[in-house]
Amino acid sequence: VQLQASGGGLVQAGGSLRLSCAASGRTFRRLLMGWFRQAPGKERVFVVAVSWSAGSTYYADSVKGRFTISRDNAKNTVYLQMNSLKPEDTAVYYCAADGRTVAVRAHEYDYWGQGTQVTVSS
Repeated sequence: VQLQASGGGLVQAGGSLRLSCAASGRTFRRLLMGWFRQAPGKERVFVVAVSWSAGSTYYADSVKGRFTISRDNAKNTVYLQMNSLKPEDTAVYYCAADGRTVAVRAHEYDYWGQGTQVTVSS
């Protein structure tokens, strides 16, 4: 599985961005898809994940109520809608995939995209 993340950019605090992650491979519809982020000098941390059926979603407390994950299995794409962005959301965002039912730790994911920069100015 190859993952290609896009949609990052520079936005003012309170603004919105929508990230996309396009996957190749025929197994996409059976994969758990997640987003992680990594700020400069910090470790990569879990943001959100969605089950292969989109029936279950998992959010980090820091983004609950502001971020929404969705997936379109017909397009092999997962989306991250980010609203009410804060300067502390600034990071490189990575999409990830795995065959597990649920996973919130980076080491549990087998497949990673290249990352897309999100910068939120105050």
